[in-house]
Amino acid sequence: MVAHSERVTLRVGDVFLKVDGDPARLDAEAEAMAAAPIPTAPILWRQPSVIALGALPGEALGRLGEPSPASAAAWAAAGAAVRTLHDAPLPTRPGRRADSAVRAELEAECELLVANGMLPADLVARNREVAEAAFRSFTPAFTHGDLQITHIFTDGDRVTGVLDWSEAGQGDPMFDLATLTLGHEDRLADLLAGYGSGSGADPAAVRAWWSLRSLLNVRWLAEHGFDPYAPGCEVDVLKARMS
Repeated sequence: MVAHSERVTLRVGDVFLKVDGDPARLDAEAEAMAAAPIPTAPILWRQPSVIALGALPGEALGRLGEPSPASAAAWAAAGAAVRTLHDAPLPTRPGRRADSAVRAELEAECELLVANGMLPADLVARNREVAEAAFRSFTPAFTHGDLQITHIFTDGDRVTGVLDWSEAGQGDPMFDLATLTLGHEDRLADLLAGYGSGSGADPAAVRAWWSLRSLLNVRWLAEHGFDPYAPGCEVDVLKARMS
């Protein structure tokens, strides 16, 4: 189903096999799933480099590049589930945050995107400006770390489970919200309605992470067989910041 240099995910009937060359990463994923206070896929069995997961009922919240078929209530339920996760006791593992190392990576990536002719200089400059808001003080939370729209399953208006916990750790909660709504900006209000008032949700930081994540990912995606230029995907996310 998904394959790159670090790991492969295969489907065999109703069983999903995650094969990872780094067993410690699978250990961390299993530990995060056990600690998460929201539904996850059942772990059927483990081997050093393989974890077998059972299928989740329902359907993914949507797909990048396609309109989400899920209802506003389903998005709100997803927001409530993410808030529950973010309010949980912190794991020991560090998670995704915008720090000095990410800033240096971003500067280098922006230069390469322009030098290689992958993106126009004005598009990169504008999104680099927007991305600056992600470099801020925040209270760390228990974050999923890779909360793509395909990783949350719902059945009707109920969240049935969340997949792929390999990047979970202490991180910026707005990164989770931004990852989930990447390319689905029209659903952010529904997500935040479920996430709740008084949650510290920062729409400016979410928008900043849209730009930051996309700038960092465009070249990697293009070099690994994915298409960031497809309608509704990363390049369109960047273009939306120009309006």
